[in-house]
Amino acid sequence: MSTAIISLPRSFASRYGAPVITRVDTAIFTYAYFNRCLECSFCHDQCCDHGVDVDLHHVARIEQYADHIESYTGIPRKRWLTKRVEIDAEQPGGGALRTRVRGGACVFLRRSGRGCLIHAFALDHGIDYHEIKSLVDCLFPITFADGTLYPADEVGDGTLICADTGPTLYRGLRSELAYYFGDDFVSALDGLEGRVGVDTNR
Repeated sequence: MSTAIISLPRSFASRYGAPVITRVDTAIFTYAYFNRCLECSFCHDQCCDHGVDVDLHHVARIEQYADHIESYTGIPRKRWLTKRVEIDAEQPGGGALRTRVRGGACVFLRRSGRGCLIHAFALDHGIDYHEIKSLVDCLFPITFADGTLYPADEVGDGTLICADTGPTLYRGLRSELAYYFGDDFVSALDGLEGRVGVDTNR
């Protein structure tokens, strides 16, 4: 499958100021995945095995709800995140911590069912999940680096268990990209998608 890195007509900053996207890997318009996560009957939350980066903007937001999250999850806050800050100007807040791994999966994985306890907490308390879930988490399996939007490593190396079973990465995450980067950004991506010549009804 032929793909290319293509420059956008201008740079697009996220609603947090970072990251700033200037290029796109056209693979996001061709690779597919099962995007209805909680309807999946075969992945067993495999994408949660290694935890996830939490940008410092969302670390601060989680801390604002820490008492309630601790009560909701039953997990002491000292066991939520690693202590070492990874400095990264492309992350909202200028860096990130990582969720800890417990029993072979992210500490926030719901052990008695499916999905993320942080996401569930937000929904159960009438909070927009974007407020407390990291940007990297919400965009998976699309990611970014050096100003480029591209598929997460798990897509390219074949370890994403739900690959090839639904819409393209872009179509599955178009609304998330609009939330973070704005309508002009997805309009630019729509135009690029059309030039790539993919089936937008996938």
